[in-house]
Amino acid sequence: MASALRCGVSKLLARNSISGLCKPSLGASGYIAKIQVAFISGKAMRVVERKRPPPFPYETKRYSRWNQLFDKTVHRMDDNSKIVIVEGPIASGKTEFAEALAKDLDMHYMPAVTMDMHYINSYGFDMRQLDDKLPESCRSYDVKNFCKDPHHMNCANYQLQMYYYRFFQYVDALAHLFSTGEGVVLERCVYSDAIFMESMCNAGYVSKLAQRTYQDLTQLTLRELRLPHLVIYLDVPVPVVKEKIQKRGIPYEVESKVFTEQYLTDIENLYKQQYLKQMSEHAHILIYDWSEGGDPEVVIEDIERLNFDADDRDDLKFRDWQFWDANDWSDTRRIYADEVLSFKVLFNLGEVNAPELIVSGADHLAYQKVWENAPGNKYMKGFNKDMGDTGLLWKGRPTIREYRMPFFS
Repeated sequence: MASALRCGVSKLLARNSISGLCKPSLGASGYIAKIQVAFISGKAMRVVERKRPPPFPYETKRYSRWNQLFDKTVHRMDDNSKIVIVEGPIASGKTEFAEALAKDLDMHYMPAVTMDMHYINSYGFDMRQLDDKLPESCRSYDVKNFCKDPHHMNCANYQLQMYYYRFFQYVDALAHLFSTGEGVVLERCVYSDAIFMESMCNAGYVSKLAQRTYQDLTQLTLRELRLPHLVIYLDVPVPVVKEKIQKRGIPYEVESKVFTEQYLTDIENLYKQQYLKQMSEHAHILIYDWSEGGDPEVVIEDIERLNFDADDRDDLKFRDWQFWDANDWSDTRRIYADEVLSFKVLFNLGEVNAPELIVSGADHLAYQKVWENAPGNKYMKGFNKDMGDTGLLWKGRPTIREYRMPFFS
């Protein structure tokens, strides 16, 4: 049975954390008044089934100022309206655990980001099929390529793209929470992405200049997000991780030149000495020995004991989840649901000094020509007649969330 390692700096059973997403009400002054302590509850602890307003279709409909008058965000929130992150080394069992956790807590599950999000378009066409038409600097590079050839010129670009998709997955998680009231469980997240860039740099797979570009990008973009409420780390020692990699038998992992003792140890140390330590200042941390797996019910019992509400204004915990009034909640919701393009602009890198991140003009033109003429890429989703789309004359303007912006090459 998995045992929780109580991390001193996170004070897992602390009763003095800043107010989280509990069911709020408005005080006489217009400020949010606290009416209950915010504890997440599992299925066994829920006496009455939750009743929320119907979920707002934020993916296809704008949450305008007009909508804001009639659809108050605070009315959607309850104690389980939280952002929960599941972290751990490769092959630790994160996916199975995160899915089970989300199901029991009545939360929305978001799987780990992969480069499929970049290469497979809205019509299911895999752009990796067109590699033979592209120059070497613009060909596809994903986790399979990384495991086989981590010294490739596209390695640094790959990690920047992973950061991009993890960032926007987190934006989607926030948009989902604010638009529906349903909490979200993510498998890995944008905040732990830096661990992998640093490990790759330490191993000599990417240059210091590329890492510096990455750090500049994270400093510019992470401040736009709101930190999670809870991080759960499934701890598996490196020797056991290597055994699990062999056991699950994915060829490119088993034969990988990357997953050495040193590389995996570096990731483990960065998780424990850097990431978890930093996150413990803002969120609750639960760490479990997951060498032989574990029972999600044990974790849920521990989660139910955590207090996500506090009065200490000097504490950093849950500070991102303090709001002035009901309008502040709704304004924040509109930012994550509707202003996606404003975040994408932040990824337009200025000066880049890392050679492996620079693509020649000729290569980039060749890349654009191939990508823009690929099946389903000529126009936005729903407007490609050659892919079977119909009724084009009667379709309205796509919502902001449907805009695709090519990122890096």
